[in-house]
Amino acid sequence: MNREPNNPIRLGMVGGGADAFIGAVHRTAARLDGRFTLVAGALSSTPEKALRSAEAIGLSRAYGSWQEMLDQERQLPEDERIEAVSIVTPNHVHYEVALAFVQAGFHVITDKPMVTSLTEADSLVAAVEDAGVVFGVTYNYTGYPMVRQAREMVRRGELGEVRKVIAEYHQGWLASDIEAEGVKQAEWRTDPKRSGVAGAMGDIGSHAENLISTVTGLGLAEVAADLTTFVPGRALDDDASVLLRFEGGARGALLVSQVEVGEENGLSLRIYGTQGGLVWRQEQPNRLEFKSNDAPLKVFTRGGPGLHEAAVDAARIPPGHPEGFHEAFANVYAGVADAIRTGRGDHPTVHDGRRGVAFIETVVASSRSAAKWTPFPTALT
Repeated sequence: MNREPNNPIRLGMVGGGADAFIGAVHRTAARLDGRFTLVAGALSSTPEKALRSAEAIGLSRAYGSWQEMLDQERQLPEDERIEAVSIVTPNHVHYEVALAFVQAGFHVITDKPMVTSLTEADSLVAAVEDAGVVFGVTYNYTGYPMVRQAREMVRRGELGEVRKVIAEYHQGWLASDIEAEGVKQAEWRTDPKRSGVAGAMGDIGSHAENLISTVTGLGLAEVAADLTTFVPGRALDDDASVLLRFEGGARGALLVSQVEVGEENGLSLRIYGTQGGLVWRQEQPNRLEFKSNDAPLKVFTRGGPGLHEAAVDAARIPPGHPEGFHEAFANVYAGVADAIRTGRGDHPTVHDGRRGVAFIETVVASSRSAAKWTPFPTALT
């Protein structure tokens, strides 16, 4: 990965105001390696809030709306206007903004899920391919060095043929009706108009699906899902269990919940092949376990010996110095920067985003179906 901050990419941001947690994360990730410089933004849904947020973070080119930013930036000289835009808004805003900037020839980075329907996803894939721009989706957990080590080990056959995959994502912050108390992050995530057809499955289940696909490379064939809403009055799921069947015969399970009291951010991945197994846990992200039936447990650590190049390239500091959430996020941004400047980058693409949306819709359809086992759509609709 190229970390030289030569010729940084001029970045605009939509959403992610001064008081937004994820907006600050995106800004930190974008500037960590000096690959981007934030020069413009429409940081909130109202002009007044947008301008206040821009002033609070010291942003000089502030716009009252994303439409104004797009119009004004297109009129600037090519060497001054933004080159890429980062979309950091609730889910329902992603599609309209992303499509407009893509069609105008700007590179785009958006939070996940990419959009709220498969129809929108297919439209966006076509637009990106027509425009020839770079499109990144911030499935940030794929940026961890030990996730990239796991990916390389699986792809190189070090586990043998993959038989079983288990992804789990446990949180407890939505165990009560906090959206009714005015908690902003809970309000939009539990609102079908802003979040889409799924709650916990769309919010964190999409991360788990992407982790499985990124590391194993397995194509999903069909799913059988059970979505549950435990908190009375909540419109979307807050708990889910999904069985997975992959092309080629592998099996899997995906467990997701945001109502497991006491859990923080318990994302984990287990992969078992004919020769070995891997275990990775997000809350201990710098450690990857490799297991087999005829040798002692082997533990890989970030920056330690025996790592593949992709894992080495994703680390910034010496072994024993913890790296975490922001650095993994920054690796996604760095991959997008590489793709913009060189044509090749290690990052989740518009096709990953499309698959994630298809997964959410398929899981919801399966949960509503009496037949349960539901084919996964691979072709564009």
